[in-house]
Amino acid sequence: MRFRHKLLILLLIAAVAGLTSPRATASTEPVHAQHGIVVSVHELASRAGVEMMQAGGNAVDAAVATGFALAVVHPQAGNLGGGGFMLVRMADGKTRFLDYREKAPAAATRNMYLDAQGSVIEGASEIGYKAIAVPGSVAGMVYAEQKYGKLTLKQVLAPAIGLAREGYSLNWEEARDFHDKYLAEFAESRRIFQRGGKYYQPGEIFRQPDLARTLERIAAKPDDFYHGSLARELAATMQKGGGLITADDLAHYEVKEREPIRGTYRGYEIISAPPPSSGGTVLIEALNILEGYDLAKMEDRSAQSIHYTTEAFRRAFFDRAEFMGDPDFSKIPVAQLIDKRYGTAWRNSIDGDHASASKELKRPAIFSELEQYAATHPGPEANRESPHTTHYSVVDAEGNAVAVTTTINDWWGSRVTAEGLGFLMNDEMDDFSSKPGVPNADGLIQGAANAIGPGKRPLSSMTPTIVVRDGKAFLVLGSPGSSKIITTVANVLMGVVDYGMNIQEAVNAPRFHNQWLPDVLNVERWFSPDTVQALRKMGYHVQFGLREGSDAGSYWSDAECIAIDAKSGERLGASDGRNNGKAVGY
Repeated sequence: MRFRHKLLILLLIAAVAGLTSPRATASTEPVHAQHGIVVSVHELASRAGVEMMQAGGNAVDAAVATGFALAVVHPQAGNLGGGGFMLVRMADGKTRFLDYREKAPAAATRNMYLDAQGSVIEGASEIGYKAIAVPGSVAGMVYAEQKYGKLTLKQVLAPAIGLAREGYSLNWEEARDFHDKYLAEFAESRRIFQRGGKYYQPGEIFRQPDLARTLERIAAKPDDFYHGSLARELAATMQKGGGLITADDLAHYEVKEREPIRGTYRGYEIISAPPPSSGGTVLIEALNILEGYDLAKMEDRSAQSIHYTTEAFRRAFFDRAEFMGDPDFSKIPVAQLIDKRYGTAWRNSIDGDHASASKELKRPAIFSELEQYAATHPGPEANRESPHTTHYSVVDAEGNAVAVTTTINDWWGSRVTAEGLGFLMNDEMDDFSSKPGVPNADGLIQGAANAIGPGKRPLSSMTPTIVVRDGKAFLVLGSPGSSKIITTVANVLMGVVDYGMNIQEAVNAPRFHNQWLPDVLNVERWFSPDTVQALRKMGYHVQFGLREGSDAGSYWSDAECIAIDAKSGERLGASDGRNNGKAVGY
């Protein structure tokens, strides 16, 4: 996986000027709004959502408008050609989880990315037409708008159409992102995003007339994307490039309404993503383990609090590796994994003074269902998941809350732009397990439940989450970052609940991560050296930043979150100081 240029620049700046954390450079105060607020990675997308609320729409209208706008102004991860998850909690307590994750085409096979010798073909599941899964974003956003929104589809698409047709000014980072060398391998991508080699400069206006026409067609006749002329055009361009997606694949795509994962933590209700996301299950399992410790007394980011939290992450990710996959194809023992008795049993295995060895973990034998599954399971398989996703959060004046995480997987997805349609396609096939026993670029391990199969949805770590206090939405959370999404959400949640931070302070605070294997504790570069030394004495293999091959990044996620003040009712938006996002409210 290739890191964004900004991360490398930040490392150089840190080396020259001394390490400075987002907590030190960014505001420690959230954005205050009396009525509604949207927090996303791009100010123009956040404003599109707020416009919908000001026009009489609800949080779902705002979320759909923001999502379509991100497909225009943040094509690196916002998308029409990808998929995502939307968690909706209405003010009356009714909750919906919409799964519009991509699906493997009917022609997909378990070993499609292996050569004749059974080795993984490098890059085959990442770049180009064969990496593309059937997209779900359009279906999901249209479904949400038509079923739960108050406005018309034409109204919520209007800001995105305007941004695509009239254009927007590129900042320095965006102009640099357009230099991606893999985009240049595909003529349509090179034409649109690189102007045929005459690269855009910072400050120039970037217009996308093809995308504007596609959005207008969706607004006028949304079903066309999956069952009409748009579907036929999309399938034709995929087949022309050697891809697997057919018009029949598009016609058979469906949005799934699933029951969200629910748990509690210190009296708060946690509502999060169910399979095919591992996010909610892993998050709640880890919190169940941690609930038995008084973390507040240990102080924020102390070696002892990090130790217990890391051990909880390690155990929850161990279970992720064995059990998680698409629930439509495999039975996933979620109820047992998030049972508080199971969390207690795991907690009893933690040594308060020493790090566990990941490969020596032994699962507590308290549920026969888990033992039976493990006994018949063929064992962990490799998987990689791109850190290049995007998340946004919305709360409206009535208290309706929406958390959305959406992705085309890699930065710029497969790098393929649908000819004549103006939008990039995902490389989501890369999120399936390709071959048993081969660790991915992240070292992330998981089981055969996530093997490639026709019509399957790949496992994800996306963790859109809503925290409820006294019957009302309190926190709306989420982030990109691959497996580090889950620990980022946990870090932010615990910052507020355990350590008394405001939402902006919790988003800014240094993050840490462990995912069982590799047996490494990742910490952001502004961690206290004394804390790191203490952790190493406890037996941790501490790694500063995030490394993938020769690339290194000082941080790995982008939390875009909201808190609601229980007394004043104010909406408090926290955009991540590590990026250029924006909370916009009214």
